[in-house]
Amino acid sequence: MTIDEIIDFVDGFDGTLSFRPAPGDGSPEISWGDTFFFYSPDGVMPEATQPFATIVTKNCPGDESSRLDRPDTFRVNIAAGKEEFIDWTGHAPREPAADADPGITDAVIAHPVYGSVAWLAVVNPGRRTDEAVRRLLRAAHHRARARHERRTGGVDGSA
Repeated sequence: MTIDEIIDFVDGFDGTLSFRPAPGDGSPEISWGDTFFFYSPDGVMPEATQPFATIVTKNCPGDESSRLDRPDTFRVNIAAGKEEFIDWTGHAPREPAADADPGITDAVIAHPVYGSVAWLAVVNPGRRTDEAVRRLLRAAHHRARARHERRTGGVDGSA
């Protein structure tokens, strides 16, 4: 899977807003080139909502273990939810575990920084993880949509 394939796939979900920070848009330079996926049926950037998935293209301070500084390397991160997280890792999000090398490619692992809040990660998803990544992204979108509907009182924001 390429970055563009993932973006196209997620953009096909209803109500998805993809944000790709770039120079001049007011976003911090560290985020330039990355992609953030939000559930936002009105197409407006949510102010107090976390993305349901992200794609990062470089190491960030405190998050170098995935070795995203390698050529053509990126990581897709997915808010998996507790049950999916346990299914994939064999442990609860807040439980310490000896997970796989965070730089391993084409493997679903606990996010090296946000695993404690049930995020999963895949560096360079490929043949082994393609279907899993798609399924996890669909489920993350579904959870984000359900949260939005609970907060707004309905699909379109009306009670």
